[in-house]
Amino acid sequence: MKKIFVLFAMVLAFSSCKNAAKEEAVKQAAIKAVKDSMRLDSFKMVEVAKKQEEAKALEEKRILMLSEARAAENAPAARMASPSASTTTTTTTTKKKKGWSSAALGTVIGAGAGGLGGALIDKKKGRGAIIGGVAGAGAGYLIGRGQDKKSGRAQ
Repeated sequence: MKKIFVLFAMVLAFSSCKNAAKEEAVKQAAIKAVKDSMRLDSFKMVEVAKKQEEAKALEEKRILMLSEARAAENAPAARMASPSASTTTTTTTTKKKKGWSSAALGTVIGAGAGGLGGALIDKKKGRGAIIGGVAGAGAGYLIGRGQDKKSGRAQ
């Protein structure tokens, strides 16, 4: 019986003496590995972004060369008249958005939905439609104006 208690005590002593330093080292190594992989991912993303920028620059250069070639083809008489004036200038213009703004579209949709909802809810159809239409138009305008600000159409 004494041997069983001694054996049990020894097993208990050995099992309770876990090596905390080893476990901590393993945890630190795992954390370091995760951080390193995250750092590598960020480097990969930067490389991909650089490649995309280079491709975009090459595409813009190709388009510029094509436009210059077309301009040279379309104006051979002007080139013959003055051979020293072979430089061409190109201007780029940004197109303004056409069509309805989000604020205007939101106002119309809000007015229609509010008018329909007001007519369905109120017993007096005309009064409910007017109140609902005005409230819906106001809410639609505010939502659409926020979208215009996000897209850069409105300042």
